[in-house]
Amino acid sequence: MTDISTQPAEHESPSASAAPEATGSPAGDDSRDSGDLFHESEIAADYVEGLLDILDYDGDIDEMVTAGRPVVEVVGGRLQALVGTRGATLEALQELARLAVFRQTGTPSRLLLDVGGYRASRRKELAAIAKNAAEKVKEYGEAVRLEPMNAFERKCVHDVINALAGVESESEGVEPSRRIVVRPVD
Repeated sequence: MTDISTQPAEHESPSASAAPEATGSPAGDDSRDSGDLFHESEIAADYVEGLLDILDYDGDIDEMVTAGRPVVEVVGGRLQALVGTRGATLEALQELARLAVFRQTGTPSRLLLDVGGYRASRRKELAAIAKNAAEKVKEYGEAVRLEPMNAFERKCVHDVINALAGVESESEGVEPSRRIVVRPVD
């Protein structure tokens, strides 16, 4: 079995953290309409804006609904500290924003928080890692274990692998050491 590790993005500082994507929300909750979801993003945006004020950081905040989930994006300079190493700080902030939404609505949220386009950039990196792993699996016929990833990262990799023929993926282990194994299709 081959082990493939990811490297931090060039834009990440050594002290930055990676945050997992939205998890821990009710599966199949189709009862909320886009108005409810947008309201969740507004609540989260207000919460994040308050944090930025406390930290004396400048950033523009956009709230929206994308793919059936509330999204808050923060853009501006000097925001890398809000992302942290491989998004860890971003994940923590996302969980705090979800808690703020839950506190006001009484409903768990699948809110997605992004800072400085980190998630889009990380998705591209993960797609390359997934394709590289799939190529190795196809070439050598052996399973490839990727480094531990958070839920956001694992979902990105699973999505890429699921779109490729001849390989499959599954997660193994427990947080924070949960990882993906890419295998040839039997």
